[in-house]
Amino acid sequence: MTTYAIGDLHGCHAEFVELLERLAFDPRHDRLWLVGDLVNRGPDSLACLREVMALGASAVTVLGNHDFHLLAVARGGAREQRKDTLANILAAPDRERLLDWLQARPLMVREDSSPRGLTVMTHAGLLPQWSPDQAGALADEVQAILTGDNSGTFLEQLYGNEPSLWRDDLDGIERWRLIVNVLTRMRFIDARGRLDFTGKEGLDSAPSGFVPWFQYPRTDAAWLLFGHWAALQGDLPDSRVTAEALDTGCVWGGGLTALDLSTGKRTRVPSRRGSER
Repeated sequence: MTTYAIGDLHGCHAEFVELLERLAFDPRHDRLWLVGDLVNRGPDSLACLREVMALGASAVTVLGNHDFHLLAVARGGAREQRKDTLANILAAPDRERLLDWLQARPLMVREDSSPRGLTVMTHAGLLPQWSPDQAGALADEVQAILTGDNSGTFLEQLYGNEPSLWRDDLDGIERWRLIVNVLTRMRFIDARGRLDFTGKEGLDSAPSGFVPWFQYPRTDAAWLLFGHWAALQGDLPDSRVTAEALDTGCVWGGGLTALDLSTGKRTRVPSRRGSER
């Protein structure tokens, strides 16, 4: 059995199928870990959702910020944005079944007995101030809200950049919003762990006093898998943690990347879209 971790799909269904063929992926024996953002900006988000859902237990995915955006539009009253490509999902006959499946996905997965020891996957990364155990418990809090009776109210209040600094005594929507922002939107933080969302491109877009989250050391030896940051193109300069950046910008004309968790080998197929960033 081989487990592959795959970067952000963003609706790039043709490349996803090509990558699985290149890997000779067999759902009877192999597994996929997907870092989230299955949907949006690309040409066939609907097919991506259906494909991953059909793989059943052989595919595990965490929620990304664009997946949350789909849920917020469909079930939280948020407005579609100009560059969104969610219309096919919202009009699909199996819309509710797909949304139910997506809404039940976790924000974090971990495997303690992987070849590299403790392996943790989230969409955006892991706050240095959080241990894997704490992050897992916080992710579970949000998943419980998403699958509970008040999920619609939560999705209505999801958007926002504040609070930007974690405190253990945060409560309610402020607590859950910050957990979601850390696990699905984080790029740059300061020494206290405060998040900044103004820098969205490469490392040169860091605001004064902020650096990439992976340039702060951790006290554990977790192997972190994440996507979200296409501008990195899989490279983690000056990283102080053991991590793998898996978003190589397929939707922007880069490629779609899979990482063999046993060997560390990367397999990449080129985008069919050309540069559209």
